Amino acid sequence: MTSFEEREKGFERKFAHDEELKFKATARRNRLLGLWAAEQMGVTGDAAQAYAREVIKADLAEPGEEDLFRKLRADFDAKGVSQSDHQIRHKMADLMGEALGQIESEAKA
Repeated sequence: MTSFEEREKGFERKFAHDEELKFKATARRNRLLGLWAAEQMGVTGDAAQAYAREVIKADLAEPGEEDLFRKLRADFDAKGVSQSDHQIRHKMADLMGEALGQIESEAKA
């Protein structure tokens, strides 16, 4: 194998690893976000876990995060939860960082 081919394979492996990490982190973030949203709406226990699963599924509707945001916005509005669009988006970003940290910690363990 030539040096160029080895580098190409290395880049392909890194890309695949990064995409897998991104997928796992997004799913973890969505679960954490669902649990947070459930708490904001006064949902607890098994119902909170079920709601978190709904949030994970909602993010699969279309590429990007807008489908997820719209679900949370609609659910908060229906339950009368006072969260601004900015607060929801900020929480989404914060929890992505937390999810990445959790996954990296688990990989080191």
